[in-house]
Amino acid sequence: MLVSHLKKIAVTGGLSCGKSTVCRIFKELGAYVVSADEVVHQLLSSPSVLSRQVVDLFGSDIIVNGQIDRSKIAKIAFRQATSLKSLEELLHPAVRDEIEMQYQLAASNPKYPLFIAEIPLLFETGAEKFYDATIAVVAQRDPCIQRFVKSTGQSKTEFDRRMARQLSQEEKAARANYVIVNDSNLTDLHSAVCDLFEKL
Repeated sequence: MLVSHLKKIAVTGGLSCGKSTVCRIFKELGAYVVSADEVVHQLLSSPSVLSRQVVDLFGSDIIVNGQIDRSKIAKIAFRQATSLKSLEELLHPAVRDEIEMQYQLAASNPKYPLFIAEIPLLFETGAEKFYDATIAVVAQRDPCIQRFVKSTGQSKTEFDRRMARQLSQEEKAARANYVIVNDSNLTDLHSAVCDLFEKL
């Protein structure tokens, strides 16, 4: 039986807005942190019913050196709305279950002051109802594009295509309980996260 409730917080935001950096700072402050994208990577890296279903959906061309290549999935899915919807229907429940399992694990350990989950499509999937509070990370568009292009090797056109599948930053900020603005430097971002950590 848990002595106290471990707060479950979701961090969301647009592409390359600084979500992962915010979560890393929360982790440095002692929080248990899980990333939906990393969970997907783990789920697809091992042989399972889920990975077989994904191969059945997209074909064997997505397998490179015996592993599912997520970039190949992305290229197909973001160009075909029906494929993306089918993929999301497969992945989202599995990701949600894994995050909940990790939450139960973290809640049994009193050393964690917070549980933080990084979920890019939080509001789009209706997952906010599973969390005690939500944080939207927002940033100016041009730096986000630059970070996206540099980190993924993809184009600005691809950035726009993927962002078109998400709510706008303004909408995410309006729905979130808290907003972190990532428009300055790492020192300021660190201070903003620390301030919010104290409130949570």
